[in-house]
Amino acid sequence: MYHCIRRFSQRFAPGLELFKRLDIDRLMKIASALTLNDHHKALIRAVCPDAEIVCPAERLRNPVVWDSEVLDPLIKDADVFMGHRARPALTEFAPRLRWIQFLGAGIDHLKITDLLAQDRIILTNASGVSATWIAEYVVGSMLLFTHRFHVTMAAQKRHEWIGFSSFMAAVEGLRGKTVGILGYGSIGRETARLCQAHHMEVLALKRNPGNRRDTSWIRPGVGDPEGSIPRRWFGPDQRAALLAQSDYVVVSLPLTPDTRHFLGRREFDAIKRGAYLVNVGRGPIIDQNAMIEALKDGRLAGAGLDVTDPEPLNPESELWDMENVILTPHSSGARKTYYDVGCELFAENLRRFLNGQELINQIDRTHCY
Repeated sequence: MYHCIRRFSQRFAPGLELFKRLDIDRLMKIASALTLNDHHKALIRAVCPDAEIVCPAERLRNPVVWDSEVLDPLIKDADVFMGHRARPALTEFAPRLRWIQFLGAGIDHLKITDLLAQDRIILTNASGVSATWIAEYVVGSMLLFTHRFHVTMAAQKRHEWIGFSSFMAAVEGLRGKTVGILGYGSIGRETARLCQAHHMEVLALKRNPGNRRDTSWIRPGVGDPEGSIPRRWFGPDQRAALLAQSDYVVVSLPLTPDTRHFLGRREFDAIKRGAYLVNVGRGPIIDQNAMIEALKDGRLAGAGLDVTDPEPLNPESELWDMENVILTPHSSGARKTYYDVGCELFAENLRRFLNGQELINQIDRTHCY
């Protein structure tokens, strides 16, 4: 039987500089920071039957291993690594490593490594894996606000019964409202699909609004692959115009040097008065002090925040006690089946890796996502 790494090398290595140093007489070694159950391993072995798969999380009975003392010996001579984080100086520490499959979408954690500055190791993220769940969280937050659950839940804690008439004057519903989505990737597109089902008008902002197709990993029936849902598209320098028209603003941007404090005082001055904001991107995308000011003076009617700056949120932050704020601990994408879906993506990318094809969700080192 040919080893997976031998098959790949003999077919493609002569024309690929990236793989010229591979030892074709050994098994491919896949190091995983997460526990791989029988289903996960079956997905991998269906693509590469004779790979050496190592995952210390099983022995330690942890879902994911973060400790470098445990991971380093395994990564050091691995060809492929699957995990959430990468250690500094990895390109020198792991000379055989050729590909890392990150299990999250955001890569702002890579700033402490040398991986963005060098291209010897292919980097892919998990964009699309949690899109359905996070989009449900976004729409759930919007429904919570429009039905004033945030008010009634606070009243419940006070043992207070709120009169029916107050709802007649305040509740409007989602139908016919406009949602502005900042960051039209897999999460933004699935959010748009769900908002469309509520008969909302969708506005979309992305770095290159002329490129409307989605090239990230998606499951069948999910998202907006062709970019056909938004009524209008905006570029980054047009965000004030989008904010002025939006009853709901969804932040699903990646954190990059260009998106830090993407929403600041100027943007909150431009926002439609009484709008609601939901942030499932990263906390530093928003100038938090400017947002708090907007929440206090009514420019923002409410904010659903799955991410904050910093994380965990400072205990003294005013956000904790604001009745028009929903706080969750960066949990919108958490599901017990997350790694099942993540391993589907990994298996497809492994197949492409072995066949010399372009991998899905390759990280753009220039734009840092």
